[in-house]
Amino acid sequence: MHKSIDQINERIRDGNARVVTAEEMPAIVRELGEEGALEEVDVVTTGTFGAMCSSGAFLNFGHSEPPIRMERIWLNDVEAYGGLAAVDTYIGATQQSDTLEEKYGGAHVLEDLVSGKSVELRATSRGTDCYPRRTITTELLLENLNQAIMCNPRNAYQRYNAATNTTDRLLHTYMGTLLPNTGNITYSGAGVLNPISNDPELRLIGSGVPIFLCGAQGMVIGEGTQHSPGGGFGTLMVTGNLKDMSPEYLRAATMTGYGVTLYVGLGVPLPVLDLDVVRATARGDEDISVDLIDYGVPSRNRPPVRSVTYAELRSGMVEINGEQVRTSSLSSFRRARRVAGELKSWIGRGGMQLALPTRPIDATKKVHPMHESKKGPRVMDIMDRQVVSVGESEEIRTAAQKLLKGETNHLPVIGNDGRLVGIVTTFDVSKAVANPGKACTVSDIMKKKVITTTTDEAVDIAVRKLEQNNISALPVVDRERHVIGMLTAINLGKLFGGRWLK
Repeated sequence: MHKSIDQINERIRDGNARVVTAEEMPAIVRELGEEGALEEVDVVTTGTFGAMCSSGAFLNFGHSEPPIRMERIWLNDVEAYGGLAAVDTYIGATQQSDTLEEKYGGAHVLEDLVSGKSVELRATSRGTDCYPRRTITTELLLENLNQAIMCNPRNAYQRYNAATNTTDRLLHTYMGTLLPNTGNITYSGAGVLNPISNDPELRLIGSGVPIFLCGAQGMVIGEGTQHSPGGGFGTLMVTGNLKDMSPEYLRAATMTGYGVTLYVGLGVPLPVLDLDVVRATARGDEDISVDLIDYGVPSRNRPPVRSVTYAELRSGMVEINGEQVRTSSLSSFRRARRVAGELKSWIGRGGMQLALPTRPIDATKKVHPMHESKKGPRVMDIMDRQVVSVGESEEIRTAAQKLLKGETNHLPVIGNDGRLVGIVTTFDVSKAVANPGKACTVSDIMKKKVITTTTDEAVDIAVRKLEQNNISALPVVDRERHVIGMLTAINLGKLFGGRWLK
């Protein structure tokens, strides 16, 4: 059996279409079988509601009197792009306020406009013969704009990796706050309701397909940026009329230590044309897996801890190395369910008809990393290879003598097995000398928690470790924690002095 898009649209017009959500579909297939579900169901609706940073809107303000060609533009102190002729702009969701920084950004401007609040427009120009005005400041409502067109370069991720943190330090990421020592797991995405998860071959989702976007009827433009369905990470570029949207499905947010983002409600209706569609939409949360990634590794290629299903993640607990770790979602499944439900209602009452893609989206494409024509400096390029160290059982006086003789302020402390066990600074020795009798050996005064680096670590990462821990030196260690170098502020001066650039 096969159904055409015209047959399904005719049933929608007649009010006879059977529309179900992707959450309902697995049970229907279990009850009726694949053939029965194909005969019974005409449309499956999907939905997701989560942080979609790559979002924004094109705005047209109309011409002022006298006219101005706006070159720099701010909306509530959030800078928008000024390179779109005279009175057009694009405001990105993650752009932060010049005054409030991460407390307010482009996402908040969009939510304020959709919520009916006024927004201050401020713009400057150098002035020209045809656009003589140089500055303008005015208050605007959404209704005052000629066009307000949401255009989101990357939305509706096919799936998100889950995140944890194996380091002993709290991390603030776009996956939320990650507790140290694998203290929690965060995840995002709607699983069974996710649009692309229900059409992984992208047969039904493509250019021109109608969608639910923030409470309004929108459309798929095509593949989104970073589109990588060959690796399970397809994305969509979408558009819709901001004036028709609802703050219920468009919400600004700030992630601590990361910045501003926009929560977007998005749903795609899928016509049930054949058994392949039935099978794709019959998958449950237990059938959709993601990698649990260690965000404690400051690299693009973070290692996976294990694979988990959305069913496990939504259960609230996931096992790692024999221990139960609590999970929490950054997206709202409840609101994703409402998106799919409202889309179901629209179609059920004939308010939206379906369309197949006018141009298909590549379902095999894989994204590649940035091409870097020049590699940034690594620790090995600037570190001191001559290391002055001290044994943990040596006297404090010996450490003091080495600090003076070695012209250094930091002594790595080496254990009996030749591995790093601590670090002693000039300050530690000074305290011991000022309080005689309380400590005798280096092991009595050393700091046992040592922040280290490796030879192949990027200098940017090493500098961040120095800043975050308020220290001025890092022992450079190999895989067995043998000290093979030191990185200090003096070494970093090689970069600032331009030696690396020559």
